[in-house]
Amino acid sequence: MAVVITVAQQKGGAGKTTLAANLAAALAGRRRVALLDIDPQRSLARWHGLRALHKTAAPILLSDVSGWRLAAELDRLRKDHDVLIVDSPPHIDTDAKLAVRSADLVLVPLQPSPPDLWAAEGTLKLAASEKRPARLVLNRAPAAGKLRQQVEADIARRGDLMLAATLGNRAGFASAFAQGLGVTETAPKSVAAAELLALLAEIEGIVG
Repeated sequence: MAVVITVAQQKGGAGKTTLAANLAAALAGRRRVALLDIDPQRSLARWHGLRALHKTAAPILLSDVSGWRLAAELDRLRKDHDVLIVDSPPHIDTDAKLAVRSADLVLVPLQPSPPDLWAAEGTLKLAASEKRPARLVLNRAPAAGKLRQQVEADIARRGDLMLAATLGNRAGFASAFAQGLGVTETAPKSVAAAELLALLAEIEGIVG
């Protein structure tokens, strides 16, 4: 039975799809991984199409079933894989609620800015209402700076839980995504890959 990780955020540009793709790519060599793309933009499905061009890339199954068939698809994918990563829509609708309800962990990526944090509130409330564990993921973050410090202080003050590992604003993530790969595949010895693996290790510590 798969561990289900739902990546959710109402604000566009937070890196939701890139995070889902990179986690899947990092896991694919050692787990049976499935991706479920229920974001209407279908960016993850396009990434997966590019990945199919790389004959040596570790296999990842992708589904983009949504709507009334989503519940059955979640059950099917969960039975046949070790990890299921869901890229959810950028708004709270029936599909998003079901994706969160099915999750063993909800990841909420955000850039270090107040608008991203404000946009995360709805997703965190939804996860709480569904009694699902949620973690904020600081993404495209500078190594330091007053804005980052302010956002981290706001998160701590509100009592929201954030993963200790963060992802920097590194070109390697976008470059890998454009090829249908993950940064651990295109640049395994890079700082970006090290950050992604640290994040994945922390996630695995939570969900097993």
